[in-house]
Amino acid sequence: MGHVFIIAEAGVNHNGDMRLAKKLIDAAAYSGADAVKFQTFRTEKNISRLAPLAEYQQKRGRQESQFDMIKRLELDHGQFSQLARYCRKKKILFLSTPDDADSVDFLDRLGMPIFKIASGEITNYPHLRHIGSLGKKVILSTGMANLKEIASAMEVLIKHGTRRRDISLLHCTSEYPAPLADVNIRAMLTMKEKFGVVVGYSDHTHGIEVSIAAVALGAGIIEKHFTTDKRLPGPDHQASLDPQELLSLVRSIRNVELAMGDGKKQPSACELKNIPVVRRSIFAARDICQGEILTQKDLIAKRPGTGISPMAWDRVIGRRAKRDFHDDEMIEL
Repeated sequence: MGHVFIIAEAGVNHNGDMRLAKKLIDAAAYSGADAVKFQTFRTEKNISRLAPLAEYQQKRGRQESQFDMIKRLELDHGQFSQLARYCRKKKILFLSTPDDADSVDFLDRLGMPIFKIASGEITNYPHLRHIGSLGKKVILSTGMANLKEIASAMEVLIKHGTRRRDISLLHCTSEYPAPLADVNIRAMLTMKEKFGVVVGYSDHTHGIEVSIAAVALGAGIIEKHFTTDKRLPGPDHQASLDPQELLSLVRSIRNVELAMGDGKKQPSACELKNIPVVRRSIFAARDICQGEILTQKDLIAKRPGTGISPMAWDRVIGRRAKRDFHDDEMIEL
């Protein structure tokens, strides 16, 4: 199994505060995640002033419009440039999801190597076309989408310049938090079989177990929201991991990577020394005189496994004892 690419999703959990944004980068770097990801947008280019809050946003935020809530969470391009430099200092990859054309162009100029497309943009043709034209690696999140919509989005990306092998798909359930009964994690395998690209999981559930299960099923990418403090105001904090949980997630995924192995069924290096200890050999079940014909009642299988294997049982039955054997002595032929 290859290295699982772990994205620590900071999103808008910085609450518009650069100091908090840098604390999120610190936590992501300390956890061992491969990348920390934000969201880059101009509120006016993305959300109508008439747009209502999503149900989960109503529970988490103030009584305000979606526009006003998102506007408070906006960082400008200069601030993102600072965050990208800070990520280089902390030796973690800076990523951000662009939500409009200006943000796409800015992040491209910034040299971002991977572009994440959010689930809500999978039917946004101009956005897909624009990102596709960059010819960079793309991670496409597929929350709320069916296979036909995913195929259409990939077709747009490929038509406009993205190589198929540079597209990865993330299975996702677009609810915060996502109910376990609606996760349907095996859909990730359906996408892998259908499209033949790297697949992964963008996890909106509470806890870390679903991400770990996704890795065990073959996810090549895991994305998970995190925060410095779940009690902070804002739409995503309560459904996010805290820094200690993020650390546990990364360590657990790395452990699963080790445990997955190469799939070959053979004794591992650590097992070889135990084979003679735990396997069995054929022993005498009573005192046997030389020349006696060996029968079932004369023999027993016991540890250690340094003698004749019990798999040779039927070949030993009917043979004559080559010498006297005492009870509990290993049989020789």
